[in-house]
Amino acid sequence: MDLQLKGITKIFGNNGNKKTVLQNIHIDIKGDEFVSLLGPSGCGKTTLLTIIAGFQKATSGTVLLNGRKVEQPGPDRGFVFQDFALFPWMTVRENILFPMKQKKIPKKVQQKRLRQLLDMARLNGSEHLYPSQISGGMKQRTAVVRALASDPEVLLMDEPFGAVDYQMRRNLQKEFDSLLQNNRKPVVMVTHDVEEAIYLSDRILVMSADRGAIARDLTVDLPRPRDRTAGVYQEYLTQLTGILKNLQKREF
Repeated sequence: MDLQLKGITKIFGNNGNKKTVLQNIHIDIKGDEFVSLLGPSGCGKTTLLTIIAGFQKATSGTVLLNGRKVEQPGPDRGFVFQDFALFPWMTVRENILFPMKQKKIPKKVQQKRLRQLLDMARLNGSEHLYPSQISGGMKQRTAVVRALASDPEVLLMDEPFGAVDYQMRRNLQKEFDSLLQNNRKPVVMVTHDVEEAIYLSDRILVMSADRGAIARDLTVDLPRPRDRTAGVYQEYLTQLTGILKNLQKREF
């Protein structure tokens, strides 16, 4: 996988009421990296992610996915929303099948893929339930495997664990990491949680409040599954927290 962002600029408003959220952003992601976009609120993380997804257009610049220009949403990019965004009138099974039907995948392949995904997400036995009948953790697992159902080239996630409490968040991070290791896929995730970024990421891009500038590109070289209590893990936590604090001092 090769995801390239070339000179991405995003300006909101018009005439005398313009705000530049992103300016001349360049990012190159290769292979099956898990990359987190980390930074303060308002730094343009989600705006950048939705431009990659094709949900909105950049004012200038280009997004290339495996050499193809991104101009609109497509099945080559799976997206997981913060609030799950499951269809409430569809069962777990129907939610997962939906993107495969949209992509016109043959029915036999759909059923095989469905069984694999239900097993991967430990949702067997719950496939006939509706979103209102399952827990927050099950909703999140359903949202993740739905995004993986059409076998996208890259998975995009916007604060995917932000809608659950602290303990469930940590459990879901662990479950998601395990799920992803069984279905390796490049991921770009927006988060404001330093510890979450270290636990899940191979690489962390720290974005500045100054028009989304990439202030730091940090590689996280830790074995998986990651041990939150390990000394080297804590060193990364201290290092990244320090980067954010120094960035905040310069900006305010």
